[in-house]
Amino acid sequence: MDEQYFTDSQPASADELHLLRDHVRGFDLEMWVSDRVFSGGRIDLGTRQLIAEAPDLPARGTFLDLGCGWGPLAVTMALESPEASVWAVDVNSRAVDLTARNASLNEADNVQALHADEALKIVAAQGVTFDVIWSNPPIRIGKKALHELLTTWLSLLSHDGVAYLVVQKNLGADSLTAWLCDQGFPSEKIASKKGYRIIEVRARA
Repeated sequence: MDEQYFTDSQPASADELHLLRDHVRGFDLEMWVSDRVFSGGRIDLGTRQLIAEAPDLPARGTFLDLGCGWGPLAVTMALESPEASVWAVDVNSRAVDLTARNASLNEADNVQALHADEALKIVAAQGVTFDVIWSNPPIRIGKKALHELLTTWLSLLSHDGVAYLVVQKNLGADSLTAWLCDQGFPSEKIASKKGYRIIEVRARA
């Protein structure tokens, strides 16, 4: 399968990095990107729709960027809510390294970038829960793996926590919303734009 999702790769070398500049939610970002991490040339359309449509973040709390890639969601969350703690999690070590670099570059000191396995160990040891989750989940990993990923992390929502997922309509956004409801996570579409659904997911009762 695609290296950008699965390979536990080494940090990006200097010769494969290039600097991307963008403006999101009122912030001017400078971000190191790599073609060997998902959407290495720009903020992909789905992520851009999530950034645009997700409601304002709480001032404080523990937030999660699930499947952080090179970190546009995590850095945006951290800058919007500088008193929050933002976790950026991915299965790809190259992505985790890039997110850490980009958090530092943009002075988002409240981001901690972690490999998913390490993050889950900390969660289990410390009883961490998340007040907000943003995610552009890797739909193409397959339904079984996707369901396992979402069940694992959405189960870590705090009692009043909420997640916002962006999924392409033609890649099963509506059926995923129904499946989440069947698993006990109250879910609904809150926006639809340019072929993408923004799905709001609440914690299990």
